[in-house]
Amino acid sequence: MLDVLKVIILGIVEGITEWLPVSSTGHLILVGDVLKPSMSDAFMEMFNVVIQLGAIMAVVVLYFHKLNPFSPRKTSKQKMLTWQMWIKVLIASVPAGIVGLLFNDILDKLFYKPFPVAVMLIVYGVLFIIVENRNVGRKPSVRRISELSVSMLIWIGIFQMLALIPGTSRSGATIVGALIIGVSREVAAEFTFFLAIPAMFGASLLKLVKFGFHFTGAEFGLLILGCLVSFGLSVVAIKFLMGYIKKHDFKIFGYYRIILGGIIIVVTLVQTFLA
Repeated sequence: MLDVLKVIILGIVEGITEWLPVSSTGHLILVGDVLKPSMSDAFMEMFNVVIQLGAIMAVVVLYFHKLNPFSPRKTSKQKMLTWQMWIKVLIASVPAGIVGLLFNDILDKLFYKPFPVAVMLIVYGVLFIIVENRNVGRKPSVRRISELSVSMLIWIGIFQMLALIPGTSRSGATIVGALIIGVSREVAAEFTFFLAIPAMFGASLLKLVKFGFHFTGAEFGLLILGCLVSFGLSVVAIKFLMGYIKKHDFKIFGYYRIILGGIIIVVTLVQTFLA
């Protein structure tokens, strides 16, 4: 029963932090270190990634019409634009896909720890503040996904690739990258949601293959529970974020990241000193 409660908490954390630019993986690592579920380290490493399937299904459900090129409610032109959007998503997915396939295990081994997570929280927190301050008074040059050029897509894709380091935040990195090149906040956030679909499905599949699909009945049940909780909270988080950025910038998330990263560094240093 205690592990069920811990999984629910992890699902809540994933659902909220996956779409807010504050690093879901980083939060899951940190919360997992505090809760210390009784499952094996290998299972928890896989769980922290596969639980994202619940979050990504929230995007599919909320944006199903916009994502569906076969919708009978769309005109021929709208269907063509939908296919073009998917091509843009795939182009932007290439950098992270290549690096993830080649170096996923190495990156996990090096950076799947509290201190690197804290550093990346702070680095991208500072970037958010710098970019938003630079953009004050500037009008975005891109207000629709259809206006994203191939060079812009590669640029955003490189930032998503950088998010393979835990603590960076996939949504945070791609949003920062998009804001730097003049993409509006709404388009940056929405394209980030769509870009997550192949990235998160691919990452989850890699983790499942690595784990070997060898679940006990209890582990499978906990994984499904985590995904369901993550799905529900993701719906809320996505609606909140899209409403929030219509009137506000991303600097509040930058300050949050810096504060959280600083706290983690202090706690890590104290634990090391007392050990």
